[in-house]
Amino acid sequence: MSPAALDKVLGKLARQYDENLLVGFDTADDAAVYRLNDDLALVQTVDFFTPIVDDPYIFGQIAAVNSLSDVYAMGGEPMTALAVVCFPDGGDLEVLGQMLAGGLSKMQEAGCIVAGGHSVRDPEMKLGYSVTGRVHPRKFWANAKARVGDALILTKPIGTGVISTAIKRGEAKKEWIDGAVASMTKLNRRAVEVVRQGSFEVHAATDITGFGVIGHAREMALGSKTSIRIESKLIELLRGALECVQSGFIPGGLKTNREFAESCVSYKKDIPDDLKTLLYDPQTAGGVLFSIPSEIVKGLIAAMEVAGVPAVRIGEVLPKGDTLIEIW
Repeated sequence: MSPAALDKVLGKLARQYDENLLVGFDTADDAAVYRLNDDLALVQTVDFFTPIVDDPYIFGQIAAVNSLSDVYAMGGEPMTALAVVCFPDGGDLEVLGQMLAGGLSKMQEAGCIVAGGHSVRDPEMKLGYSVTGRVHPRKFWANAKARVGDALILTKPIGTGVISTAIKRGEAKKEWIDGAVASMTKLNRRAVEVVRQGSFEVHAATDITGFGVIGHAREMALGSKTSIRIESKLIELLRGALECVQSGFIPGGLKTNREFAESCVSYKKDIPDDLKTLLYDPQTAGGVLFSIPSEIVKGLIAAMEVAGVPAVRIGEVLPKGDTLIEIW
């Protein structure tokens, strides 16, 4: 669904209050966090979608990585998952088996147990997971705690939305597909481990998924009552992403993201239209956007590099201004 539609519907729902619900949907965060006791909280999320690649095994892997990402973005550790399957009557069960096997492979890599699931008949196949994780109730990350002066660090390049659209139209080059698949099948687990093991301070975090860089940065700025500056040319792009935009491979989600969020954006210099467009591109299994103290940027990026995690500084957190997002 478009962010505008979700915003309209959720805004009308009555809020439920519980002192142990540490994160709900008020700040459009990545997952819910519920405290069980002083030392343990649950992290809960669900995500599923239609195939974005032709290979059912790889699709299953991507679906699992995407579903796990929300738990990692909260600083959590995945524990169990339930599969959500939509599959057509008379569909090739070998395809379904490959989808589930691919998902299981990534769940096993994450140390997450697939404990069951639910299936429905649907003309269009879909796959995803409801994932439950754990985190210390005083050590989780939220998207609403960014501080003025923080640096913004992004792991993973962007462009999966436009490349997936090119794939669906049969126009994607092999090297584009290979790069996008490599990114979408890579867990965000290692990035979280680097932060935890190095005791790096994180003020806020969110994963860049369906609402694109600007959409998720907007949620962080709103929740944190700040503005955000993004250096657009510092953001790494997947190979072929710009070519896809130039060729008109624009997913519907990109258009709705832009319609919803662009009124909150100020472009501060001459930025190529193709690059502007990619900032709204809906990502699948995207990277994590960290808001961290500026003095630890070099150390964190160096540690990420050693661990094989792509990470770049893409902006900073500003005092709240006339616009939520400044693009430079």
